[in-house]
Amino acid sequence: MTELGLPKQILACLFDLDGVITKTAVVHAAAWKRTFDDFLRQREGDGFRPFDDADYAAHVDGLPRADGVRSFLASRGIELPEGTPGDPPDRVTVHGLGNRKNALLLDMIRTEGVEAYDGTLRYIEAVRARGLRTAVVSSSANCRDVLRSVGAEDLFDVRVDGVVAAERRLPGKPRPDTFLAAAKDLGVVPSEAAVFEDALAGMDAGRSGHFGYVVGVDRVGQGDALRAHGADIVVRDLDELGERP
Repeated sequence: MTELGLPKQILACLFDLDGVITKTAVVHAAAWKRTFDDFLRQREGDGFRPFDDADYAAHVDGLPRADGVRSFLASRGIELPEGTPGDPPDRVTVHGLGNRKNALLLDMIRTEGVEAYDGTLRYIEAVRARGLRTAVVSSSANCRDVLRSVGAEDLFDVRVDGVVAAERRLPGKPRPDTFLAAAKDLGVVPSEAAVFEDALAGMDAGRSGHFGYVVGVDRVGQGDALRAHGADIVVRDLDELGERP
């Protein structure tokens, strides 16, 4: 292992955004909860079963918005029309609910701001100082704006986010396609790249993509689940990797 806590063959690092670089995973979870709870209350009345943390981890964390809506609704036996990506937030379709969640998210970001995990930023700077290339891989269509808001856009050679994935027609996590595209853009093969993720869907993507190292970042006490889904190592903060011999 190198002083960065990575296998010696690793030449590039692929970082998820929400929950790894920025403290936005909690904001995402809150926006999803409000979206789904409002929808379920209108559909089923006050006796509805609320959206909870287990639903977030199992069905929406790390997935593109529309995939998250489909997955959660399927878990409750609910089918809705697909609609179109341009559906307004009040339209009761898969895309309408996804756009409602995004509108809530952006409002929360504007009012509450965004913070970065300082340990991650220090680790990325150390990675780049040692000549490794870096990419941000996120299902978020707001990735660039969030990175700019915390002054981190220049820390990445490549960005594969929700916008890029749509342009290239890349399926999102848990499929590995976005990570594979980032590795290719960086000029490395998967075995030469490390994936850094906090979502179970990201672990699945790292494992199925046969990447050289998969780092699970445990922000919410789900270390065992991260390992079960393919993490080679689990840390609470990326600073811990730099402490390893």
